[in-house]
Amino acid sequence: METVCRATLESADKAEGMLTVVFVGPRKMRALNRRYRNRDCATDVLSFSYGEEIVEGRPCLGEVVIAPHIAWENAEQFGQEPASEVVRLLVHGILHLLGHDHESDGGEMNRIQRRLLRAVRTRAFPAPAKPRAGP
Repeated sequence: METVCRATLESADKAEGMLTVVFVGPRKMRALNRRYRNRDCATDVLSFSYGEEIVEGRPCLGEVVIAPHIAWENAEQFGQEPASEVVRLLVHGILHLLGHDHESDGGEMNRIQRRLLRAVRTRAFPAPAKPRAGP
């Protein structure tokens, strides 16, 4: 997760930023969604911005909360690998911390997310080197 966070922040030109990632169960996610978004259902990811808070001399962007159980269900439904879905949710949550809002931006966040996912997957999970031919 650290590699994905670092690659996402670097790709978004926010390498100096820091954040927290928390994994919770569906019950806790439902409670958070109900309390902070007035939606009485579990969701896959929530982001909580800390605004302009500085921690140890670095901007602390906030917190990304992910419900792995729901991510796994989503992955199964969409034919994705569970780990890939968690990476997508992490990038999605970080974009919200950076101020993006897919509900009101005409698709801009989704375009940025696709670009960042390509960059992050390349940087965080580089292709293995080809084996060299033997003597």
